[in-house]
Amino acid sequence: MSNFCVVLVRPRDPNNIGACARAMANFGLADLRVVEPYAPVWREATSAVGAGDIMQNARQLTSLDEALQDCTFSLAATALRNRGVVQEVITLPNLNQRLETAPTQQVALVFGNEKTGLSNEDIERCDAILNIPTVAKQPSINLAQAVILTCYELSRHTGFTPLRSVQPAHDQPTDQQREMFLGSVETLCEKVDLRNDLSLAQRKDFLRHALSRHPLSTVQLFFLKTLVDRLNQRLK
Repeated sequence: MSNFCVVLVRPRDPNNIGACARAMANFGLADLRVVEPYAPVWREATSAVGAGDIMQNARQLTSLDEALQDCTFSLAATALRNRGVVQEVITLPNLNQRLETAPTQQVALVFGNEKTGLSNEDIERCDAILNIPTVAKQPSINLAQAVILTCYELSRHTGFTPLRSVQPAHDQPTDQQREMFLGSVETLCEKVDLRNDLSLAQRKDFLRHALSRHPLSTVQLFFLKTLVDRLNQRLK
């Protein structure tokens, strides 16, 4: 997701900065911009485990204006507590839908520091507000948690390509191959007088249902068919 950047404004906790970078790495974001980082904290944060490349390539900037220079759409993440806002408010579950109509050549996700969040001036500088819905009793979310929730929501976008995906299903046997296996099993059932309370058609339907409930790969089916055929040979 190269058209998204995460902007941290005056962060103060190296663990949170590192956790934000790791969250970005988890979901394929790489552009981290940090506005006015506290120097000792920043030096400690650059050793973040699992996201060293993101930290090393992070841009240190002196103002939010500088961080947003190349952005076409910016979202200020805030809990809206005691905020007199005038911009559009986008809740996190509606983020992807809103991005369908936003100028998304370069989107900035702007987050404030752990103690005070974004200032009113920072919020007003952005195009819209991003709000993560929570219960009224606990309206604010930890910085790193807010970043990872936002990155996850972006990963659900239809245009998102995951870095890792579920392994493709094993090669599935054809209907003809399944029927050949059922024929071998049926022969074995006849030889050992198994389930003779069922007719031939009922027994095959029973086996077909079992295969559909627990599908086998072609290799697995071939192994079982070979086993059944060997048993049939021994029972001659």
